[in-house]
This record gives sequence, structure tokens and C-alpha cells, in this order.
Amino acid sequence: MRMRVHPTFPVRTRFAPSPTGVIHLGSIRTALYNYLLAKNTGGSFILRIEDTDQKRKIKGSEENIYQSLKWCGLIPDESPMIGGPYGPYKQSERKDIYKKYAEILVDKGLAYYCGCSKDRLNDLRQSAMKLKPPTTVTYDRKCFDKPSDKSLGGIIRFKSPVTYPSITDLIHGTKNIQPQYNVDDRRYDDFVIMKSDGLPTYHFANVVDDHLMKITHVIRGEEWLSSTPKHVALYEAFGWEPPQFVHIPLLTSLSDKKLSKRDGDDGILSLRDTYLPSALINFIALFGWAPARDSGQSFDETMDLNTLIERFSLDHLTRGNAKVSKDKLGYFNKRHLQSLDDKEFTKLCEDVKSKYSLQGEVGDFLKKILPHITTLDEISNYTHLFKPIYTSDVPENCREVLLKILNDEKFGLDDMLKISSKKDVFKSLRYALTGLPKGLKVPEIVDLLGPQEIEKRINNAIHYIDNL
Repeated sequence: MRMRVHPTFPVRTRFAPSPTGVIHLGSIRTALYNYLLAKNTGGSFILRIEDTDQKRKIKGSEENIYQSLKWCGLIPDESPMIGGPYGPYKQSERKDIYKKYAEILVDKGLAYYCGCSKDRLNDLRQSAMKLKPPTTVTYDRKCFDKPSDKSLGGIIRFKSPVTYPSITDLIHGTKNIQPQYNVDDRRYDDFVIMKSDGLPTYHFANVVDDHLMKITHVIRGEEWLSSTPKHVALYEAFGWEPPQFVHIPLLTSLSDKKLSKRDGDDGILSLRDTYLPSALINFIALFGWAPARDSGQSFDETMDLNTLIERFSLDHLTRGNAKVSKDKLGYFNKRHLQSLDDKEFTKLCEDVKSKYSLQGEVGDFLKKILPHITTLDEISNYTHLFKPIYTSDVPENCREVLLKILNDEKFGLDDMLKISSKKDVFKSLRYALTGLPKGLKVPEIVDLLGPQEIEKRINNAIHYIDNL
């Protein structure tokens, strides 16, 4: 049985994306788990933009991060947009901070300047791969003898320990992860912490920022587990207490391959026209977590953000990869559409009116439509019900059939079919009720509109025909 690891104090978590593309499902899951942990414990959720790799930065990516979080309802307590006591919250604006802490390590003899050329470093990498066994630990510490010689260049390397410290992960337990060395040709894992452009590498900035921003828990993807010994070694070099680490499993397709765009790993904002944010968050939350329940007890998986905050616990995170199926997202979307509160429904009405250029009140019709749809884009199949647009392409005998229906005064479909042929009734009714020759089946339209609206639209159609 796993020990309980969920904190009982207000934590500080962070989401630290790089602006190198749009936010996808995996990134939002990382943000969500950090957000849920912070809010469940009464703590703080921080957004930090890790933009030290300027070559990979893509225009519009930073705005995509802000908009994706906002649409999902994951509002940071501190961020580049909001500010906070531990800013700046963009790494590109923290260059002096990193330089200061890199020099501290240099002064302690735990880091050193390196002036090796790219050609020499490439030769070292290639020769290391030819060793038996090969190794990814490549540097020979040529520059270590001059640790304080800034004339060697702007690159600073960390003097890695002979043996990396073991790490503790709240899901995976204690791990002893060491690089593979070649004993006959000893190399060193002295990774770069400051680049020649004066910006830090990911590993160094990550550690410095998490410490200075007082991050207590780091929830991130499992792919970063192998880098954690480097981070812990840096914490120990500074004499700092590392945060608690939680490495969550990969997202995979149903065929157990790493999730890709082909498998449905879409940019989050591309889903706005199809799904409710509450449904998407519900869907993503269950990728590696499930709420507590008694053995054999079933539970309702449909949860809004407040319910997720209340029920979230690190104790119930899973280790295995999470398989993603969009069918489940459709299920949650249908459930959330049926349980919209007044504020959410009003927002949906406004969105529908704006998207489809509708005028007047749409709420009554929208309420009738929602039980019949799974995704938001299916509303387009019903927009002609909000307001019919008549054309001169009037079905044969339409006026006469509509008058007979009015005179019957019952407006039940069975009664309508008694007064004329089925073909004439369906064509004429479809024209009067929608203005279109095709669309939903007439019985569905009749059920959705009801007698009063049917009478109103038949009269409007007759009036239009009379004025052609």
C-alpha cells in the first residue's frame, strides 16, 4: 500500500511552459494538476514563462498560453500578466538573477567557465558514442583547471558529483538514476548552466526559479524524471531544500503510442467550438487520477472544476500511462451541457448568437436543442430553428396545405397528416417552420417547436407567400 503523500498545508505550485507552440492536452493536464493541488490546500498557483531558448520561441505562443489557461478556468495567482512578490515571471527578464547564482557556484568551485569550441565538443560527443559501452557523458573537464577564468567565454558548466544523489518522487518512490560511464575513458556529466548568450539552460533556471519563488511541489511529465538528479544536485550545491517532485504518466493513444496530433492531441483553443471547457477539464483530470472511493463502489465521473478541487488528492494519482479516447470527451460534454448553471447557459446563449449572427432571445430554443446534441458544433444543425429565412422557392400547394393545418387548430403531426398527403404536409411544414428544403426530420422539428411557435411560423409563412 502506498503511503499518503497529499500535503496538509498550503502549497505553492507552478506551471512553467515554454512559448514554443500551442498548448496541448498534456500541458493542460500538467497545469490542471498543479492548479488543483494548490486550490485544494488553500495555496497558490503560479504561471512562469520559460523563454530562455529564444531560437525556439514562436510568435503568438505566449498569448496562446494565457488564453488557454483562461478558457479552461485555470487562473494563476501570480504570473507575468498579474505580477506577484517573486517576479519577474518570465525567465528572459531574470538574466541578472541567474548570473548572480551561477557566479556563486563558480566562487564555491562547483561551476566553471568553459571555452571549448563547438567542433571540439562535437568530437567529444562522437568519440563517446564509439566507446564500448557508449556513453552520453561526454565532457573531459579540459576547462576545469581554470574555474574562474572568464576569458574562456560566457559558458558556465556545473561540476557534477561523481555520484548523483538519489531522488524521491511522490508517485514513483525513491530512485537512484545514474548516467552510464565508460571506466576506460572517464568523462564527466558537467552540463552547461549558463549559455554564451547570457541566458541560463533549462536545468539551472528551473532550480533557481523554483527556489526563489518558494515552490513546494513540482508536478510535471514523467519525461523529466531522468533530469531530476541534476536538479537535486544543484539544490544540494546551493544548500537548498528541493521541492517535492511528482512525475505524472505519459498520455498515449489507444494503441499505447505517445499522443500526437494524429491521435487527437489538438491545441486546446482549437476545441473551443466543439466542447465546453468544463467538459474538457473533467476529461483531462482523469488522465492519471481518480477520486477516492470505497472498494467496489461506483462514482459519478462527471465533475465540474469546483468538485475536482474538492476531491483532488496526490494519494490517488496513478503510475501507468493514460490512454486518451475522444469518445469519453463527447460523453462528458453531453453531461455538462445538460447541467449548465444559469451563468454558463447565459454565456452559451451569447456565444451562439454571436457565432450564428442570431437576433433576439435564443434561450428557449437552445434549452430544447441541448438534449439532442453531444458537441457544440452540432448546434449548427439546428440554427434554422431559431429564425426561419423564407425564399421564393415555395413548395407546390404550400399555402393551401398551411391554411388547412391552421384551420385544424391542433398542430399535432398525426392530425396534420389527416388533412393532406404526407408528402405535401412535410414539404409545406418544413418550409414554414425552417425556410429550408432540407434538414432535421419534420417530426423532430414539430416536437422541438411546440404548438404556439408552429402556429406563429405558419402564419408568417403564409404572409410571406401572399406578398411574393
